[in-house]
Amino acid sequence: MSQPASSMSESAPRALTSLSDEESLFRQSVREFADQQIRPVASEMDEKGKFAPELIQQFFELGLMGIGVPEEYGGQGGSFFNAILAVEELSRADASAGVVVDVQNTLVNNAFLRWGNEDQKSRYFPRLTADTVGAYALSEAGSGSDAFGLETRAEDKGDAFLLNGHKLWITNGAEAGIFIVFANAAPEKGYRGITAFIVERDFPGFMVGKKENKLGIRASSTCELILEDCLVKKENVLGEIGKGYKIAIETLNEGRIGIGAQMVGVSQGALECGINYAKERQQFGKSIASYQGVQFQIAQIATELEASRLMVYNCARMKDAGENFVMQAAMTKLFTSQVAEHVTSQVVELYGGYGYTKDYPAEKFYRDAKMVRYTKEHRICSFRRSPS
Repeated sequence: MSQPASSMSESAPRALTSLSDEESLFRQSVREFADQQIRPVASEMDEKGKFAPELIQQFFELGLMGIGVPEEYGGQGGSFFNAILAVEELSRADASAGVVVDVQNTLVNNAFLRWGNEDQKSRYFPRLTADTVGAYALSEAGSGSDAFGLETRAEDKGDAFLLNGHKLWITNGAEAGIFIVFANAAPEKGYRGITAFIVERDFPGFMVGKKENKLGIRASSTCELILEDCLVKKENVLGEIGKGYKIAIETLNEGRIGIGAQMVGVSQGALECGINYAKERQQFGKSIASYQGVQFQIAQIATELEASRLMVYNCARMKDAGENFVMQAAMTKLFTSQVAEHVTSQVVELYGGYGYTKDYPAEKFYRDAKMVRYTKEHRICSFRRSPS
């Protein structure tokens, strides 16, 4: 039996890119902040390799560091989709800004939300939403794509653990005050000994080491962590002892969506700059944007960008709806990283020789896009559920 057109319209699913009034206002406010406060200093932060502390404080004041945290703990009580919108808009102005907010929301806060007990949430969320940056410490020298090959050890001392080891490639390491550190408390059990610990920066035996001098996303700190007989009380075990592998893999599923949002933001920022330049650049008496060959080039990368955004939004909507998004998130990270590298490379070419200089933004977008291309997981567990 056919339905009236009005009835069908009311019951039809919304397009993935359709935003509610609240989501639209939120995105617009983040975009204005990014354009007015972040974009003017992005190049300087990139050159110095240091993120401006005053911007991080503004992130906290605007509620961007606790978007999905319940209001009772000082957060905004918002959706995961809102966090993704924020990461995208910040990355459009500066990828490093997107990274700071992304790690806080999709990894650190998300891990506390899913596996923290009431005491841990009450102790740490008020700090993570007000003034303290968080970091997620999983990677090691021999444990990158093989996330379960951890060498960091946790020795049971009764009411506490002694942690010893080194972590590498830890985002937000220079700024963070709270770290989720993964260590193996029972090496004889293999990955089933991995446990997650909440470590504070001032814990004895814990130290932030070398800060990497990177090609791109330079203002975002990437650091070594050193643990030498770092004493962590058992009340700071996140989740269950021996279940850290589950926390690591399942949290990284959400993290892949956040990385996808970063790449969409970088691609969008680069494309906008490229289009504006093509309209201004005159050759043979008219703008290069009026040449069909350039139009084809722009149309192609704009289409790829739209496909990337659809994948990211779809994953975020699935996550908020409680649906299984593991495979889609892995595909999204893979595809958006490929698109970002292609889009930003094409934009460099639109600028011609100027694209290769630091006087124009194209080269920074290109360097920033490269980050995810070297961290893509081409391993089977990217597309599987975490082990039970």
